[in-house]
Amino acid sequence: MDCIFCKIIAGEIPCSKVYEDSLFIAFLDIKPVHKGHVLIVPKKHFVNVFDTPDLEAEAIYKVARTLSEAVVKATGCDGINLVQNNNAAAGQEVFHSHMHVIPRFDGDKLRFASIHKEYDSFDEMGVMAEKIKESL
Repeated sequence: MDCIFCKIIAGEIPCSKVYEDSLFIAFLDIKPVHKGHVLIVPKKHFVNVFDTPDLEAEAIYKVARTLSEAVVKATGCDGINLVQNNNAAAGQEVFHSHMHVIPRFDGDKLRFASIHKEYDSFDEMGVMAEKIKESL
């Protein structure tokens, strides 16, 4: 497989590993938003959240919480963003499911969404809520 994360997991490419268990490996991002930016990667190859089984999907949040606490202690950051991009339209660049733990600092001026949309009415919002509920 020509997946950079699979190669890291297999030991073919070095990384700065900060965590490992039976399901996940976590290492520093080589292009961090801030120093201390960590990627949590399932050891098995899943393309994105839609492809990830419940076991890994549920377990990643526990790992994210543990690593968030460690990143706060290590970096002295003021907050944490947990981010997962799914599919190219959402900014996914490596098509192996993963979660970012991004340290944030007061005044860093980083914003994930510079454009905010609004519903035309509360009724329109209700229609969208119903569509989502019907899709569950």
